[in-house]
This record gives sequence, structure tokens and C-alpha cells, in this order.
Amino acid sequence: MTDTLRAARSRQLARLPDGEKPPAPRAALAIAKSKAYQAAADAPATLRAYAADLAHFKAWCEAHGFQPMPAIPETVGAYLAAAGLGYALPTLRRRVAAIARAHRIAKHPLDTRHPAIRETLRGIARAHGEPARRSAALTTDEIRRLVEVCGNDLAGLRDRALVLIGFAGALPRSELVGLDVAHVNPTPKGLRLMIPRSKTDAAGEGAEVGVVRGAREETCPVRALRAWLQAAEISDGPVFRRVTQWETVGKKRLHPDAVRQILVRRAAAAGIKGTRLEPVTPHGMRAGFVTTAYRNGVPDEEIMGHTRHRSLTTMRSYVRRAKLGASSPSGKLDL
Repeated sequence: MTDTLRAARSRQLARLPDGEKPPAPRAALAIAKSKAYQAAADAPATLRAYAADLAHFKAWCEAHGFQPMPAIPETVGAYLAAAGLGYALPTLRRRVAAIARAHRIAKHPLDTRHPAIRETLRGIARAHGEPARRSAALTTDEIRRLVEVCGNDLAGLRDRALVLIGFAGALPRSELVGLDVAHVNPTPKGLRLMIPRSKTDAAGEGAEVGVVRGAREETCPVRALRAWLQAAEISDGPVFRRVTQWETVGKKRLHPDAVRQILVRRAAAAGIKGTRLEPVTPHGMRAGFVTTAYRNGVPDEEIMGHTRHRSLTTMRSYVRRAKLGASSPSGKLDL
């Protein structure tokens, strides 16, 4: 019997009521595998956020004399009310989701639609709500400025390729750093990127994204990627990697947060500033692609086919922002 099987079986035996027979060894192993797959149903970043949210809720309950597990809706409502002024509404909703998930796993009922929870959230939104933060949509002109401040050293070549591929491919940062050389295939018009897994592709079906050669050599994503791979002598493995101060290239892929750090640093050098409600973030490259494509007359279905948005409403949230700057009705008032 393997160690995994013994551990699964001992956990089962500890929970069995008196007189109930334990499952057969193969059944115990199947149960252990099932729980492992259940744990993998959410992205690691989501699980980390949920764990932090649940820890925050438990600490608050202990400090104020409430029972965190199982909690009643009034306890969750009191927690939300105490935190309401200091946190954004999406954060509070995520904390409710984390608390509810923990209760489901523990098989404790928790009605998140109870007025103590739902109406508290609505009241917080009405009393303290403000527009949600959205990434500043980076335009083609701003992408050019970002590229201009990337030198011809290894870090500059990497960052130039990172920005141009991220913008032209409309790739989330997780997909960008997840690219391997094997995922990049040349085509007569440019490149075909194989995306093995993404946030919107939890089933792992994969997707392909085409990137066409640019008209300008300095902003061509295909040339930029080729220049980086050649200079870094990367022939397999992760495409985007760490570059040390001694101009050596690491073996491991960049962490997704490294994309944010690179973009913020290059934006500061290029004089590109965001605002509190629209900061400069990696998602701005994806938002900028949608905005720019719409302004250039690309149909909705073609944009969605490239960005792989499943929701037309989500995609059109960027389109509405583009309309405000392109053809606002206020320009037709003869003022």
C-alpha cells in the first residue's frame, strides 16, 4: 500500500462513525484523487486570495467574539459592515465567496442571499461606492513610447518583445509569461501562438492567436520576439525570462507580477501616467488592443475571436470607452 493510499485511508477511518466499514483501498485512493482535483478546480492565485480572505474573517470573528465556522448570515453581515468603508466592493464580494466556499467544503450551510449579507453589500455600495478601478487602455502611440525607452541590451530586447507581443496578441500576463518556444510557430504572415491554458479556458482546451508582422521595423512584434530569442540564445523552454544585472538570462519563466513591474518601470521612463481609477497595468495592453481595434473599424466578432472574450458585454465595456473619445453625442449639440 502506498504512502498516499495509507494517508487517505487513515483520514477516512478517523471520520467513520462507529460500526461503519471503511472503503476499499482503491476506493480510498479514488477519494484522495477526487479531492486533489477539487482543489485544482480554482486557479492558484484565486485559492491564495480565498485563503487570505478566510484568515481575515476568522481573525475578525475571534477578535469580536463571533463564531467563524459555521457562521450565520448575521455574522458575515456584521463583518462586511465593519470592513465596508475600508475596502473596495469587489474585494468584499470576493471575501463573501471565500467564506461561502469554506462553508461548502466543510458541509455547513450558508445562505449568501440572506438579507443580512445581500442588503449589507447593497448598502455599502450605495453609501460608499465609487467607480471600479479599470486599467488605462494603452493606445498604439503609447505602445510606441514604451518601446522607445527599451534599449538594445538584453533587458531592453526582452521588454520590447514583451510589450509588443502582449499588445498585438491581446494576451493576459499569465498567458504572456506562460509562452514556451514550442508554442511559437512561424507563418507566412507572422506568428501563430499556441495558448495551452488560460483563465477563461479552465478545461485546458487550448487556443491559437495569430500575430501579424508590423509595418514598422521598430514596432514589429514578430521582429522584436525574434531579436530577443536570438540575443538571449533561447531555443526551448520559457520565452520570457529574468535578465540579471550581469546580462545573463535565467532558466525559469517570469512571474506574472514581473510583467506589471516591467510595464510600470517602462511607463515611468516614457512619461506615461495613469490615474487612481485607471492605473497603468498589464491588462491595459489587452484593453488597449480592443479600444484601438474598435476605433480602426474592426468588427466585434473579429475582436472577440482574437481576444477570446466569451462575453460580448465584457468586450463592449472597452468599446464604450472608445466611443467616448471618438464620437460622443456631445459633439453634435452645436455648442
